[in-house]
Amino acid sequence: MDKLDRAIVNSLQDGFPLTARPFLDAARALDTTEEELICRIRRMLDEGTLTRFGPLYDVERGGGAFMLAAMQVPAADFDRVATIVNRHPEVAHNYQREHRLNMWFVIATEKPEDIATLVAAIERETGLAVLDFPKRREYFVGLKFAV
Repeated sequence: MDKLDRAIVNSLQDGFPLTARPFLDAARALDTTEEELICRIRRMLDEGTLTRFGPLYDVERGGGAFMLAAMQVPAADFDRVATIVNRHPEVAHNYQREHRLNMWFVIATEKPEDIATLVAAIERETGLAVLDFPKRREYFVGLKFAV
């Protein structure tokens, strides 16, 4: 990453302009062009420097549901199980942990009843139990990474 890449990542973690030409407005604030900003974001996504670029939605406000899930996955089988779990577009934020419950991920579905369907599919496909950790309270942690 060069200086402009870092400025893009640092700046856009704080939000993106909600205007008719958001890339143009963001580029101006970064002292670059709209085309250059779009190309750099696309390149960082293609290279894996960025894993996603887009808005975050509150699924529950739209009638959907979230679920924090954990699994106990044998170490030798972790990559296979991760591939199966990550194949589902409803799965995000999949993390490996040094713990008995070594795989943690978030499920977001359009309808609350779809959670159970997806969990059943993951259990069937992996042969492992998925544990549900329901949200009791919501916290906002303004996590940003300076690069």
